Amino acid sequence: MSRETEALDKIADENSINIIYAVESGSRAWGFASPDSDYDIRFIYAHPERQYLRIDQPQDTIERIDGDLDLAGWDIYKALRLLRKSNPPSMEWLFSPMVYTELVPHIEKLREVARSNYSSSAVFYHYSRMAFRNYRQYISNKLQAGETEVPLKKYLYVVRPIVALLYLEQNGQLPPTNFLETLRSVELQEEIREAVLDLISKKQVGIEIEMGKPISALNTFAEEHLGKWMQNDPEKNGKRHNFKELDDIVLAILEGC
Repeated sequence: MSRETEALDKIADENSINIIYAVESGSRAWGFASPDSDYDIRFIYAHPERQYLRIDQPQDTIERIDGDLDLAGWDIYKALRLLRKSNPPSMEWLFSPMVYTELVPHIEKLREVARSNYSSSAVFYHYSRMAFRNYRQYISNKLQAGETEVPLKKYLYVVRPIVALLYLEQNGQLPPTNFLETLRSVELQEEIREAVLDLISKKQVGIEIEMGKPISALNTFAEEHLGKWMQNDPEKNGKRHNFKELDDIVLAILEGC
């Protein structure tokens, strides 16, 4: 048994819950972890069914730090309410390439619901604001203050959400959680692709990329796309999003627990 699974089992025992889904999130799931990156373990859990029949609802969030294991979980009701809002982190969990445990067929059914009913406007809103905040905080504000160096690895946290939105724009589908897979699947200037891949390769082997001269091509790339997306509503198809199936799924999960 891996130490990640052991940590999850310990949380389940201590909190009298059933962990129905657990994955790796963050840089390891995105495909650009460094050798010393923490493990960002995210999970969805369910309390025994009777716990939901009380006046006071059971705990809906559990967090634990265990060395380099960063564990955080959501109760099934919280997770599905966020999924109903097309919350991108919840969808990244569902499509993580690194799964520790999965209660099938319910999780695969949730993936089908997410694919069919996500709101592109909600996804655009989340990722464009994420990219904008990271770019402003770590890059543009420093340049405006006259600094000559910026934290280069932060470019990855600017570019990742932008590339996710390019994938959504170009393919009309939710982007993969793995950033390298998404990057391979979008039309992009080779100069941009090469600059990003260079940063990723250095990070993966543990080369220090903390501070350095700003990458002008990535600055232009970020400003061009953020200037467009922060002003426009990307919702074009006007379809209604139907999440009625979530009621049946949560009942099936609780009956199985």
